[in-house]
Amino acid sequence: MKSKAKKGTARRVLKTMMGFYPVMMPLTIVCIIISAVVSSVPSIFMQNVIAVIEESWMDGNWDAVSGTIFRYVAILAVFYVLSLIAGFSFNQLMAIITQGTLKKLREKMFGEMQRLPVKYFDTNNHGDIMSRYTNDIDTLRQMISQSFPQLLISTITVLTIFCIMIYYSVWLTLVVLAGVVVMLAVTKKIGGGSARFFFSQQKALGRVEGFVEEIMNGQKVVKVFCHEEDSKADFDKLNDILCKESERANRYANILGPILNNIGNILYVFVALMGGLLLLTDAPNLSLSGMALSISIAVPFLNMTKQFVGNINQVSNQVNSVVMGLAGANRIFELMDEQPEQDNGYVTLVNAKEENGVIIECSERTGMWAWRHPHQVDGTVTYTKLAGDVRLFDVDFEYEPDKPVLHDITLYAKPGQKVAFVGATGAGKTTITNLLNRFYDIADGKIRYDGININKIKKDDLRHSLGIVLQDTNLFTGTVMENIRYGKLDATDEECIAAARLAGADDFITRLPEGYQTMLSGNGANLSQGQRQLLSIARAAVADPPVMILDEATSSIDTRTESIVQRGMDALMTGRTVFVIAHRLSTVKNSNVIIVLDHGRIIERGSHEELLAQKGQYYQLYTGAFELE
Repeated sequence: MKSKAKKGTARRVLKTMMGFYPVMMPLTIVCIIISAVVSSVPSIFMQNVIAVIEESWMDGNWDAVSGTIFRYVAILAVFYVLSLIAGFSFNQLMAIITQGTLKKLREKMFGEMQRLPVKYFDTNNHGDIMSRYTNDIDTLRQMISQSFPQLLISTITVLTIFCIMIYYSVWLTLVVLAGVVVMLAVTKKIGGGSARFFFSQQKALGRVEGFVEEIMNGQKVVKVFCHEEDSKADFDKLNDILCKESERANRYANILGPILNNIGNILYVFVALMGGLLLLTDAPNLSLSGMALSISIAVPFLNMTKQFVGNINQVSNQVNSVVMGLAGANRIFELMDEQPEQDNGYVTLVNAKEENGVIIECSERTGMWAWRHPHQVDGTVTYTKLAGDVRLFDVDFEYEPDKPVLHDITLYAKPGQKVAFVGATGAGKTTITNLLNRFYDIADGKIRYDGININKIKKDDLRHSLGIVLQDTNLFTGTVMENIRYGKLDATDEECIAAARLAGADDFITRLPEGYQTMLSGNGANLSQGQRQLLSIARAAVADPPVMILDEATSSIDTRTESIVQRGMDALMTGRTVFVIAHRLSTVKNSNVIIVLDHGRIIERGSHEELLAQKGQYYQLYTGAFELE
């Protein structure tokens, strides 16, 4: 990552912390400053004590020495107590700030993730996204809790000691600064090299976690096709890349400490030699204090040199943690900065009732819904009853530029009609339903819902009016009742049970150990695939939407269960507009309209009988002369 980007990330982390804790952060910094400054005080006292001893030695007056030294020790003890209190305070405050910042970042990251379009999750590895919540957050934790305080303490200590050193001797300070310049150059060279590898390491770690998550989800498939060794080989490749990136990053970081320690030792020797030469030659001591160079200055100065270099080393030792923390922070901010799902809709769904042939809005629930359509031209508001009339006009769509998926799709579904889509995999069946939900927006054409362009309808309101049952079921950790209620969070227990009965799920639910209060976990791992699908159908039923989308809703159900579900589905579809995607043609025979798709185009449409009479592709599919792929 470029230096400018790293600085921007570091600045943003600090700004975020300050925003979360506008009072505690400044207080923590004050405590750190006090602790750091006090740690530099002993050098001043050492100079004074040595000066007193040196003067007493020359004058032979030892009576005043003990009292003066005792006074200095007492003052020094007060400073140490102050340092202890400041150190304890900032450690306690940093613990609160660190965990609070991470908590709020996770919340903000999760909140931003909920606003992302479906396309983001379709094009990004789920394991890599998870890695941002775990590994990247953890590296940021280490940086905030350990590196940030240490860097601040070391920086303030270095500045304080520098001021003391230049106060006592400019010449010796220049020697120290020359050594520091060399140390900083080495730190920049080696630290900059390791930074690239630490960023690569975090990305490689995300890829490894993504692969593990993928294999865990598909473990049965792996075993069925005996691909354990192939999976292990693929994992080993990704793990090798992670190992190499980590090895290179840490190799760079680990050589920094020994090099700086040796430079510090050499610098210590140079300062001692320079101090000795200045003492022996009685050279004038250029200093802000105006004092001549003496043993009382030279000895503390050597101690300050060691402390000065030690804190520079402390800064360099934190490079590893800082770079990893910034790499993690950058990936966290990347997710938070993703473009959220755009919604320019202004037509909303409201409770309504009809009086004297006029639809009016109501505050209470009436069982009737209407589209509230404010007209921007004249400011008037009209209400259209939610009926479920869906029409597509000349719709074109592409997931990627220059790779069209749908061509010139025109169809309509009147309220209460059942429209079935039939076609090979990739023909565009699911894509059409994705456009109805506005998971994706069309490239050209129009989709009207009850006569309103769906681009004008707010996405939340549009999706509230649609129910969907997917081929892949998704259940959540919680009770059976809670999973059904997910379709309508304010549904009563009676409504959930009625929806389960409608879907044909009540029979198996009542036979579970705790009935509707049975806990589910691991996407309903303690249920059969058919039972999970029945719960998914019940969840859609409790939402009671006017339009239903059934995407291979019975594909994972055995023939016996399918007959049970089909009866429930028929009851569920009564009076609703229904879009059905199915490979089993037996489930679409009673549809009002069957649309046959091929490579994103409508090639046939009509009822079951009409399509059989045409003896086209549907006829061949139905009679077995042609099979869907």
